[in-house]
Amino acid sequence: MLVSLVAVVAMVPYLAVQFQGLGIIVSEASYGSISSTVAMVIGVAAVTVYVIISGIHGSAWTSVVKDVMVLAVVVFLGLYLPFALYGGIGEMFQQINTEKPEFLSLPAEGQSVPWFISTVLLTAVGFYMWPHTFGSVFSAQNARTFRRNAIIMPLYQLIMLFAFFVGFAAILSVPTLEGSEADLSLLRVSLQQFDPWMVGLIGAAGLLTALVPGSMLLMVSATVLSKNVYRVVRPETSEEQVGRLAKFLVPVVALVAMVFTITSALDLVLLLLLGYAYVTQLLPALLFSFMPNNFVTKWGAGAGIFVGVAIVTYLTVTETQLRAVFPFLGSVGDTNVGIVALLANIVVLVVVSLATRPSTVAKEQRA
Repeated sequence: MLVSLVAVVAMVPYLAVQFQGLGIIVSEASYGSISSTVAMVIGVAAVTVYVIISGIHGSAWTSVVKDVMVLAVVVFLGLYLPFALYGGIGEMFQQINTEKPEFLSLPAEGQSVPWFISTVLLTAVGFYMWPHTFGSVFSAQNARTFRRNAIIMPLYQLIMLFAFFVGFAAILSVPTLEGSEADLSLLRVSLQQFDPWMVGLIGAAGLLTALVPGSMLLMVSATVLSKNVYRVVRPETSEEQVGRLAKFLVPVVALVAMVFTITSALDLVLLLLLGYAYVTQLLPALLFSFMPNNFVTKWGAGAGIFVGVAIVTYLTVTETQLRAVFPFLGSVGDTNVGIVALLANIVVLVVVSLATRPSTVAKEQRA
């Protein structure tokens, strides 16, 4: 139950990324005639209905269309914009380096080199902790399908290179974007360069990128709550009742995530990293469970997860920087809060497990 609740909590900011993206895309593609909040509400309602009706098969087939469209649109924009605006990719970086060199280096404080390294580490080790990833695994036709996808999926990240090119192209062409407005860069530069029909095509590809993961996140969140939480409390619940409850919980989870999205001041990247910081706290207990002689007890695993989640929550809500608490750490104090919490998680897991591990005498008596 603890793992399930932590997983759902982690998926709320991940859902917020999708919902905020939906609002941005519809608002920008409508040339501002629809506000991002109204667009988000409409998008959340559409995703909710889509999940209830289509299920995992609908998400899978939509994903095929989405991947084709995203590949075409992002690669096209990533190559077209640098050449159209600057005369080439190299020329683009030369102009940025001349006019705004701060965009080509990490700052000395805040999102510095230690922050960047620890953030990459966090997302790498936490990738397969997401419950919707497990949900996709369970729906695979066979083990070979999963193994093949595990090999191919990392290659999919290469598409991000072209998305980076779009972002860099917007630095000088749309210089007014500051702070969280950087989320608008792709669509703002597209509005400058293309006719409305092309902007609509780009927006459609963006909508699908929010629809597919958003539907999986909603589906899995509702299923986890109904099967791994409610059914544990009420074990007499049948599979049919679990299914009905999961469908009922879909709009509930969507509403919670939408309210969080509207009230949160975090931009898209920080929302996603918050989700990673939470869900990665499940990693130590899972890794130790692979050991042939696992010394970790349920109390140790639970305590470690609880402490990790508590640290992430406290540091995020209070906006406390490790550098401010321990100034002697220097730039190391910029380490991602998820990694800081993960280290504390491991320490607590080991200590509590050793303290609560049954003694050899007790084991022999039970035998």
